[in-house]
Amino acid sequence: MKIRTITPKLITAYARSLQQEERAAATIEKYTQDIRSFAVWLDGRPVTKERSAEWKEYMFSQDLAPATINAKISAINSLFDFLGWEDCRVKSLKLQRKTFREASRDLTAEEYRRLLNTASASGEGWLKLLMETICSSGIRVSEVKYITIEAVRTGRTDISLKGKIRTIILPEKLCRKLRKYAKQQKIVSGEIFLSRDGKSLSRNQIWRKMKMLCRKAGVECSKVFPHNLRHLFATTFYQVTRDIVKLADVLGHSSVNTTRIYLLTTGAEHARQMDRLGLIS
Repeated sequence: MKIRTITPKLITAYARSLQQEERAAATIEKYTQDIRSFAVWLDGRPVTKERSAEWKEYMFSQDLAPATINAKISAINSLFDFLGWEDCRVKSLKLQRKTFREASRDLTAEEYRRLLNTASASGEGWLKLLMETICSSGIRVSEVKYITIEAVRTGRTDISLKGKIRTIILPEKLCRKLRKYAKQQKIVSGEIFLSRDGKSLSRNQIWRKMKMLCRKAGVECSKVFPHNLRHLFATTFYQVTRDIVKLADVLGHSSVNTTRIYLLTTGAEHARQMDRLGLIS
């Protein structure tokens, strides 16, 4: 039996296959990072079914969150499928569907306003506008590149992801602000949000800027990251429309079950709902 080892060459070939499948850059980065972590843990030892299961137990012993463990298992299983090592696959942990989310990661509308005001007061008007763009449209941070002069002129943008195209309507008030900003920056075509060297803003650049802002605004760092703006959009949209199917379409979810995760209330709100049942004398 041929000895199976994970080498940099294999990881590179696997990453290339994900690119050909048109996977998102963030997904490719996350999967390859998790696979490299597995390779480091193996420390040159061959891959076997038993070692995969042992790694799963090791991660559990490190008190990693079950969702984190499952994400890493998904990464190595994907690699095994690519290499034809299906017999090395391991099962994910079985998780009960959550009924509420942790308050430590719940960005409120008031905290969002505080972030905007702080960005404005700090001379970071572009960051304020960027956060408003993500939060008022529900786009992913990787989709900021689709906010272009052309999109602002028509009030909508077509976003392509994983072979699917969805149309996002941009609020008129947002378009007016984006047009004003573009005029100030002398941007006449293409992307509106660019780095100083004229390139697309990366996920890490936006993430770092938001983390620096949260300290000034007095908002917990655990709540401030680009994807949480998308969550705030989802909860606000649902409160107004009560239409989870339409929300799933706007967010680009293929399953309403994914959208449900965005609509979980906090533990405190869940407790208040339980109290209102009136089942205790």
